[in-house]
Amino acid sequence: MTENGGRNRPVEHGFPHLDTVRRSITALLRRLSYDGFRAYDTPFAPADAAFGAEDDLYLGAQRVASAMVRALRLPDARMLIGFRSMEHAATVELTAGPEYFIEVNDRFRTHRRDLAAALAHEVTHVLLHRLDLRFPATAENEILTDTAAACLGPGWLLLDAYREDALTHQKLGYLTPEEFGYVLAKRAGLLGEDLSAWFTSPQAYEAYVRGRARAAQDHRRAPLAAAGWAERRRYAAARRTGAAAPGSSYRFTRHDGGLRVEFPCPACAQRLRLPVRGRLTARCGLCRTTLDCDT
Repeated sequence: MTENGGRNRPVEHGFPHLDTVRRSITALLRRLSYDGFRAYDTPFAPADAAFGAEDDLYLGAQRVASAMVRALRLPDARMLIGFRSMEHAATVELTAGPEYFIEVNDRFRTHRRDLAAALAHEVTHVLLHRLDLRFPATAENEILTDTAAACLGPGWLLLDAYREDALTHQKLGYLTPEEFGYVLAKRAGLLGEDLSAWFTSPQAYEAYVRGRARAAQDHRRAPLAAAGWAERRRYAAARRTGAAAPGSSYRFTRHDGGLRVEFPCPACAQRLRLPVRGRLTARCGLCRTTLDCDT
């Protein structure tokens, strides 16, 4: 189901779900494979999300849903759209298919600008159901769904639905706006794209910039060569003792008498293990990112 951040509910900010987001990115890439992920290199276009007041309610909703199905590469799935009064923005009934019934909050009858955003979460639920990819806890599973939507193309709409001012605010989905920006920046780094020009909400763009800055920090953590001076000093001290300080993203192990460092790939969070021997170039086996390291 898509969480519906309403007028009277404060919008959560920051990165409270970052550990789950990173696990979600890793799990998604493992399930799809590198080549499977690359097949989603075309994001959901703004024209496909357009749903004007002059469009027939059900035909227009069906057109947007069909475009979402194509974007998520579910050609044999059909989404049936209904509207009713409900707490959440939308919900989907996960069955064996090929037909899936999505119920959408009544407010999208007239508030059509963000219908595609609500559908992005629900159709991604169907994709993950087909992939048999899920986390045990419901809350984590919803984070996984938002993360997958942002990783695979349509999720930028969920961030663009975020608007906040002195009188009203709206946010769809379970990630914070900054976390959506973080995941979109990860997608941009892996696929070489920039969707920032598509944002219509100024607040969404600002959240994307904050998320992108947080994603960039992942590429400046030891033992990566781009780590800052202070980070390098802490790493060197930990290397001498063979024990990382609490809270460090890396840890040391011994293998065949030699010291190794284990740390997350800055692009996909897959754990990597390298020998401790100074400057070297490594390649993540999952996302194929080339890393300049100083172990």
